[in-house]
Amino acid sequence: MIIANHLVEYSDLDQVWLVVSPHNPLKQKSSLAKDHDRLHLVQLAIGDNPKLKASSIEFSLPVPSYTIDTLTYLHEKYPGKKFSLIMGGDNLESIEKWKNYEKLLAENDIYVYKRPGYSLGKYENHPRVKVVDAPLLDLSATFIRNSIAAGKSVQYLVPEAVYDYLRDSKLYVPK
Repeated sequence: MIIANHLVEYSDLDQVWLVVSPHNPLKQKSSLAKDHDRLHLVQLAIGDNPKLKASSIEFSLPVPSYTIDTLTYLHEKYPGKKFSLIMGGDNLESIEKWKNYEKLLAENDIYVYKRPGYSLGKYENHPRVKVVDAPLLDLSATFIRNSIAAGKSVQYLVPEAVYDYLRDSKLYVPK
């Protein structure tokens, strides 16, 4: 949320859509909560910020979800809007693993925030890549999920509404 808000405030982006993906082919689905629970968490995190939007657009697309397919769909569904991609430097470093990454790089602006411990790889200076000077945070969704599973508090690591929901719902707590 810090990065999304930073980008909408300090870049030329008017709004940031946080797309909840039913199945990222590079992640284990078993480690994720149900799609609608994750969408609800994003909505709670956003609160009433009009510059951020939770999107379930991938819920109606074939799985696994591929970024290039989602962007193609968004361009077709909203022809008057310009869409860009936001990713961490760890993803840029491994972008060659992504479906049609050449097309993704050729046709879309990609805003990249640095992640501690990762290089940006050979695409750092690509003309469509915009490296942003966002706060460096060594914090990930995986870290949050693993902390909850280990019985650790994530208070102050997530927005208060998300913390309350996670505490009360027992999401990510081993059964």
